[in-house]
Amino acid sequence: MTSDLRYKEFGVVKSVCGCVVNVLNLKNCFLGQLVRFGYGTEGIIMGFNPDSAMVLVVKQNEPLSAGTKVEATLEPFNMPTGEKFMGRVVNPLGEALDGQGDIEPDEMLPYFAKGPGIMDRNPVVVTIETGVKMVDTMLPLGHGQRSLIMGDKMMGKTTIGTDIILNQKGRNVICIYCAIGKPRATLSRVINLLSQNGCLDYTIVCSAGANTSPGQQYLAPYAACSLGEYFMKRGKRVFVLFDDFTKHAWSYRELSLLMGVPPGRDSYPGDVFYLHSRMIERAAQLNDKLGNGSMTFIAIVELLEGDLTAYVPTNLVSMTDGQIVLNTTSFNEGFRPALDIGLSVSRIGTKVQWKAMKDVSKSMRLEYIQYKELLRISKLSTGGISVETQEKLDSGKLLTSLIVQGPNVPVDYVRQIMVFFVRNEKLLKGLTPEQGGLFVENILEYAEQHDHGLVAELRSKKDLKDDLKQRITKVAQILIDDIKQGSVQKASPVGAAN
Repeated sequence: MTSDLRYKEFGVVKSVCGCVVNVLNLKNCFLGQLVRFGYGTEGIIMGFNPDSAMVLVVKQNEPLSAGTKVEATLEPFNMPTGEKFMGRVVNPLGEALDGQGDIEPDEMLPYFAKGPGIMDRNPVVVTIETGVKMVDTMLPLGHGQRSLIMGDKMMGKTTIGTDIILNQKGRNVICIYCAIGKPRATLSRVINLLSQNGCLDYTIVCSAGANTSPGQQYLAPYAACSLGEYFMKRGKRVFVLFDDFTKHAWSYRELSLLMGVPPGRDSYPGDVFYLHSRMIERAAQLNDKLGNGSMTFIAIVELLEGDLTAYVPTNLVSMTDGQIVLNTTSFNEGFRPALDIGLSVSRIGTKVQWKAMKDVSKSMRLEYIQYKELLRISKLSTGGISVETQEKLDSGKLLTSLIVQGPNVPVDYVRQIMVFFVRNEKLLKGLTPEQGGLFVENILEYAEQHDHGLVAELRSKKDLKDDLKQRITKVAQILIDDIKQGSVQKASPVGAAN
């Protein structure tokens, strides 16, 4: 009979400052090492002083004070992961928060793993069907991409993220919603939304709420990364929504000040850039040799009065592949989602779009920006408006009615292609914005009713061949005639508040 020989080291607490503890006599410790205080209290080593190690307490079951004994083993701090986490709500330590019992992990993965190397990756070429029309057409996202959703408080940032999760139903994508510093009521709304729409079957919720310690809020996004990596390494597609990175930076700033790190700009420590960049690099599209899995990150960033030049937003913009910026003015005007097309960008570009989507949306962004500028100028004009200008304004108004959408109603990718193809063919000319909303609402159902197989064929080919164009045109004309005759059921209000 043999027994494992395990190295252990013992120390003693020197001082306690919030959730940061100074520990003496740990001579052989290393960053990220797991330490135990007894009664299940655990921490990780975050830094060093000349005579002590600084430990972040992430799980506390007893009060700590000077003189408390500490035990350290040569173990890194790992996150439990596995298939059984699907559909569950957990904290950053992998412990269940939904009252459904403990979760048995399949594997333990490090919180602070390195991202895949360049040679381990493939180019990002597969589109994520977000269901948000303005994103799919003008700001395409691909599997393996890193992007941001930026905007002031209560601008609908979380709604865009949850719409993307809702739209992954039936698309074989595993979603992880990581809540950082969110109030319990907000988290409950998100969980109820996912549950009511049957999305928890493919979603994991990792939460460190506003009432948790800064240590758990700091660990939350790393825990979500580890959960996603378990599935990515098994060849699956993973989408992770971080809500939000601003509060994550706040928690790290608090920890750094407790550890005595010299504050820099906006009181953030100098390594706050490294904090997020090493995490962002874990998103990837792996190569065929490693299973062709992918992990996509979208991080929400809360702005203050639309200030994109603040420290944390500029850091994150420089390390991601694009950003979706929300505009307060558009939001107050009732335009939903309130995207600022001028400031938003996807650096992946159209290479992830279907060829059919490229064809129908290639000039849409420029046309919409020109319409907004023309609308602004026309409001300032004291004279009459020319016939040509009025036609452009009517066209822009119709385009606006086609791209706005309410909350929690993602729009199928094929529906978008059909709508904007018909618009480009000028078949919708003369329709009012309300009638345009009716067209968007009913085109897919009319296609199934009058040309069964059209939708499936378009999804399969991903290209608008001449025969498909003719079939779409025929179906669209039937729907337009019915709309003009008033025989189409009224659609839900376009641009409903989110």
